[in-house]
Amino acid sequence: MGAVPGRTLVAWLDHLERLHPQGQAGIELGLDRVQCVKSALQQRQTCPVITVGGTNGKGSTCTLLERILLSAGYRVGVYTSPHLLSYRERVRIGGMPATDAVFCEAFARVEAARQGVALTYFEFGTLAAWEIFAAQPLDTIILEVGLGGRLDATNAYDADCAIVTTIALDHTDFLGETREQIGREKAGIARAGRPLICGDDDPPQGLLEACRLASADFLKIGRDFGYLKQEGQWQYWQRDGKQRGGLAFPALRGNCQLHNASCVLAALDTLHELLPVTAQDIRHGLAEVAVPGRCQVLPGRPQIVLDVAHNPQAAAVLAASLGDMGFARMTWAVFGIMADKDIVGVIAAMGQRVDRWLPCDLPGTRAATGADLSGIIQKVGAGSTVGTFSTPATALAFAQENAGDDDRILALGSFLTVAGVMRSLGRTA
Repeated sequence: MGAVPGRTLVAWLDHLERLHPQGQAGIELGLDRVQCVKSALQQRQTCPVITVGGTNGKGSTCTLLERILLSAGYRVGVYTSPHLLSYRERVRIGGMPATDAVFCEAFARVEAARQGVALTYFEFGTLAAWEIFAAQPLDTIILEVGLGGRLDATNAYDADCAIVTTIALDHTDFLGETREQIGREKAGIARAGRPLICGDDDPPQGLLEACRLASADFLKIGRDFGYLKQEGQWQYWQRDGKQRGGLAFPALRGNCQLHNASCVLAALDTLHELLPVTAQDIRHGLAEVAVPGRCQVLPGRPQIVLDVAHNPQAAAVLAASLGDMGFARMTWAVFGIMADKDIVGVIAAMGQRVDRWLPCDLPGTRAATGADLSGIIQKVGAGSTVGTFSTPATALAFAQENAGDDDRILALGSFLTVAGVMRSLGRTA
């Protein structure tokens, strides 16, 4: 099937959803389809590539990298997923989302090259993102891994530096049921002789072994680099004695952000000959970073917090961050999540922080229903539910009608939950 001129971005995305038998939500790991079309497109790497994988913290790490490199004056291309409100969020050039027209042109080139290959939604989008990058005079490209690493579409491109943020249980149907198995999959983005930055304090042996077999230059937080908290600031250190002190905390909430920022600085240190940055660039980047939907606190009363925590590790980090935010008389939680997630683990991690659960339905066949969630919450004994809701927007409206000024409204779980609340509030990403 050849290129179809005149398509809108909405029409192209509908085409992508129908192209593969499993649709947008379908996951079929493997590199054969991507490599085939990548070759037909004659895609080449002409600038340093940084690939970011891991279970949690990928989006924050990508944005921290982006902001520091932009502060240094580099022209940066970034590919992330999923998006919150608009597909355009997935590709940024110079800090700005690509336009509808740019996406449509890139989709048309991929369509013309695929020659009947049934690409998945994510594979098609990844190849199109690279087409967008290839048309720009970029200094570096940052790729966020979609799922796993070894067989993810982004792994069709070779990382000059790879980052694995954390290893936790998620997507076990595809990556394995243990941290060992998942670690091996995540380590698949490593390349021989090139650095792999590990931000997990206790990486599974599977990841260590995979990096060794790949002959990667493995650097681990707490051993080869790390951070020290100080009064109102922090210090980054390397094993060779190099230090960067007097750093302001990243403009992102959560102690995990120092882990992420340390990984970013370690990565930039390994790339200093290709992408040198100054201390001032780092300070500016840390101060300017913002990631919608990651422990995002909205102004006004009652306080509204948005977080896409959808596995127990991320939920535990969110719970700790809420504990550091100060007093809230009562916390109301708008909660929707995919059925294949560890729902019990997420609810248990948040149980001490939520007073009233507002479980809601989400679009799509993968999502757990509000009724399902209500039953699990009661079974776990993690607080009381206040009915069930057909959408995140109706759950939010109920919370706003009943919460006092000293309360907190929390939206968590799926990206669809946070996106539904953001649209209801009239906010953009």
